[in-house]
Amino acid sequence: MTRELIVLGTSSQVPTRHRAHNGYLLRWDDEGILFDPGEGAQRQLLLAGAAASDITRICVTHFHGDHCLGLPGIVQRLSLDRVPHEVPVHFPASGTLFWRRLRHASWFHDQAKLVEQPVIGDGGVVATGRFGTLSARRLNHSVESYGYRLVEPDGRRMLPERLAALGVRGPDVGVLLREGAVEVDGRRVTLDQASEPKPGQVMAFVMDTGRCQAALDLAAGADLLVIESTFLESEAELAAEAGHLTAAQAARIAAEAGVRTLVLTHFSQRHPDADVFGQEAAEHFDGEIVVARELSRITLPARR
Repeated sequence: MTRELIVLGTSSQVPTRHRAHNGYLLRWDDEGILFDPGEGAQRQLLLAGAAASDITRICVTHFHGDHCLGLPGIVQRLSLDRVPHEVPVHFPASGTLFWRRLRHASWFHDQAKLVEQPVIGDGGVVATGRFGTLSARRLNHSVESYGYRLVEPDGRRMLPERLAALGVRGPDVGVLLREGAVEVDGRRVTLDQASEPKPGQVMAFVMDTGRCQAALDLAAGADLLVIESTFLESEAELAAEAGHLTAAQAARIAAEAGVRTLVLTHFSQRHPDADVFGQEAAEHFDGEIVVARELSRITLPARR
């Protein structure tokens, strides 16, 4: 199973010669969650080697153009390719009018099986399934904006040395894992005796926001945090006025939340060299830092 983030674009507000509008496809086993498809997202998917049929869910943080203007192309491509499965779409309920305008932005033969699932209030759990739990939290921006958090259920890691000592082998290992106990030579062996807890993986997606408790809660213990870092600390006043984060603020959130891998993105066109964001973040976060690049693939860290 593949777990990786495909970066479609990293620019805030406007695309540049070298940066496309926001857009991210998270491959999570058999799920493909498209986050914030900005302008040109359909073409970026093509360049990244991904197909519309890979998309199983869409999450929109808010309805500023750099986070949603790619929706018409994505919607129409889902129809053109006759994607057979339902695609739930999560977005702020206050932006329902914008969603419906983008959903029907032009004439086309509408066959996409899109399911509106607007997020209201402070958010909470918005979906559950084999992938785990997807939740949303209200962020601090100039318009209603939500971050998302995907949590895999905790599991168990089988310990070969304990299995051998307990005499559990062959098909009995599968029985033990499925049923929680198995009979071996007249003895009852439990799963707890032959395994240890295996924490589920966590991915968090935090876009346009000032520093707030919700951002910290979304990021808590995340294996991969994708977070905006629109400005540098020298522009902190501008960031506060616009409801954005600096690279230093994003890094401090990651450090306080115990994040393993920090992915910085949503860069201001003021800074053509995105490496400066990573350099600033490294002063405040000692974990792995990835400065997102167009069409790059970022693998989730190995399970703990």
